[in-house]
Amino acid sequence: MRRRSLLIAVPAGLVTLAGCGDDDGGADSAEATDTASPSAPATSAAPPPKIVDGPLPAITAGTKFDEKPTVAKGSGEPSKNLAVKTVIAGGGRTVAENDYIQANYLGQIWDTAKVFDSSYDRKTPLVIQLAQGGIIDGWRYGLTGKKVGSRVLMSVPPTWGYGEQGNSQAGIKGTDTLVFVVDIQATFSAKSSAKGAPVAQDNVDVPKVGTNTDGKAPSIEIAKADPPTKLVANYVLEGDGAEVGAEDSVLVQYRGVFWDGGKEFDSTYGRKALTSFSLQQVVKGWAQGLTGKKVGSRVLIVIPPDLGYGDNPPRGSGIKKDSTLVFSVDILAKM
Repeated sequence: MRRRSLLIAVPAGLVTLAGCGDDDGGADSAEATDTASPSAPATSAAPPPKIVDGPLPAITAGTKFDEKPTVAKGSGEPSKNLAVKTVIAGGGRTVAENDYIQANYLGQIWDTAKVFDSSYDRKTPLVIQLAQGGIIDGWRYGLTGKKVGSRVLMSVPPTWGYGEQGNSQAGIKGTDTLVFVVDIQATFSAKSSAKGAPVAQDNVDVPKVGTNTDGKAPSIEIAKADPPTKLVANYVLEGDGAEVGAEDSVLVQYRGVFWDGGKEFDSTYGRKALTSFSLQQVVKGWAQGLTGKKVGSRVLIVIPPDLGYGDNPPRGSGIKKDSTLVFSVDILAKM
């Protein structure tokens, strides 16, 4: 499995996607990681920090946006407050608290300049939610209000980092102030949509999906035909991002309806919250339907019972036995 810097569990509300009969637990729950990440420590109850503009060490090389930086050792005592500086000002969308961001970053220790984590080395940006309990508070407070395309330099004291317990796995002591360089590539919220190019939907035997990109739920018009016996996975909007692999995790908007009657049974739009999951932890129809599709796309997936829930649907989902399920899925990012 491709190594990632953090573990993401299948959200509790995602009852209609979790695969049946698997013994792997939540999404990526068994995946080991040997790197630190900005994911939150066990407890996070610090008051909001005072944000100051320094002191901060200099970026001595790799000074362009999205270029791996080299950062000098901290000089003197670091601030007891959260120090934040926008090194490169972007012109994209403003990041809000509880958004997901996609970013490259480097983290090192103030006193020693020891690099404890770098997404640049993994050649895979991090996608993470700026939510309390899901990320260290230094990131949550320091990046909220910044714009996509910005490079942000931060000095995070233990109070808004890993706390008194530190992070022994990464060699971070409970007294260490951390320095981060973060290049914000994108931000996603409950109002995000795929932005790909429309693809002709000329097969009258499969549902037709709306192509709106305003963050609202697309329409799904059920075909006047018998449900297919094989998986359907067609582009509605084709993005130009990287292809999704069978072992990837993804960040999505989606809507699900029954073939029989077209009634909606699940929707991130209705919950006003994006969701993320590993393709190894969802029903086969989702895993097969999204594998090979490009980030930035909207995909129509029609799942016959044998690739969905068959005669064993999840309790409380409202899904009847042997239901054919229809989904519109916006692939916003790989995680």
